[in-house]
Amino acid sequence: MVTIHRVIDEPILRPDSTVKVNTCGTMHIGELAKRSGISERMLRYYESRGVLSPRRSRAGYRQYSEADLRQAMLVRQLNEAGLKLDSVAVLLPCLVDDGPRFDPCDRVRATLANELTALDRKLDELQQSRALLARLVDQVENA
Repeated sequence: MVTIHRVIDEPILRPDSTVKVNTCGTMHIGELAKRSGISERMLRYYESRGVLSPRRSRAGYRQYSEADLRQAMLVRQLNEAGLKLDSVAVLLPCLVDDGPRFDPCDRVRATLANELTALDRKLDELQQSRALLARLVDQVENA
């Protein structure tokens, strides 16, 4: 995935405050982290993996929009659902609107099918582990 950073206006200081305000309606990484509940470190990681592409100020600061906020939250939601970030990167360009609805292209189908297979495998392994632990608990309680 190619990341293109656009240069936007520098933040300015309001005369009555030391808080930085941006004339373009964007936010810095700390504000995005606070609003999304995603750590700054994870937001930087999302950027390094190509699933989040904030604009940059002339000074190189990340500038996030409301759309970036929605995308970061969607990335987290998909990742927490078990999708790897590589798969999320494949799915993002096929998003319809702001929700997890995708164009029914072959690449999306294949990616989702692979992720579902991987989750099914993990579930099977967890069920086997649970069965083993249940047997061990049973043996301890009946000893």
